[in-house]
Amino acid sequence: MTHVDSAGAARMVDVSAKEPTGRRAIAGGTLWTTAEVIDLLRRDGLPKGDALAIGRIAGIMGAKRTPDLIPLCHPIALHGVTVDLELRETTVDITVTAKTADRTGVEMEALTAVATAGLALIDMVKAVDPAASLEGVRVLRKEGGKTGDWTRPADRA
Repeated sequence: MTHVDSAGAARMVDVSAKEPTGRRAIAGGTLWTTAEVIDLLRRDGLPKGDALAIGRIAGIMGAKRTPDLIPLCHPIALHGVTVDLELRETTVDITVTAKTADRTGVEMEALTAVATAGLALIDMVKAVDPAASLEGVRVLRKEGGKTGDWTRPADRA
């Protein structure tokens, strides 16, 4: 286990000897809400304003703040973060792509962006749907680094 020392104490892994390489991670999650909220999102009709814009910005900000929120995460240079929000009948699919050319991956940044975007959306819609929930936050794909490319198996999507 790389995140504990010989005495079992937590430590941040030393990645200084690794070469920077291009890396990309895609993560996803789902905001569950009501058809009424989806209609309001489509029309930009929520009382708090443009929830989709706020969700996108919150996701990007969350990715940038990942090492402040998740213990043992390395601060890395993010070279790109996109937050895609797809409206369905009673859900919003949240997909984040994070990119870097660094010594460690961007999976945690992509996951944090999904969670932050989803939580911001909940905050924006809670006056209309207090039961809105964020579910299924997961890595969908990662590319680059020592372990190479990985795609979530279809039976665990």
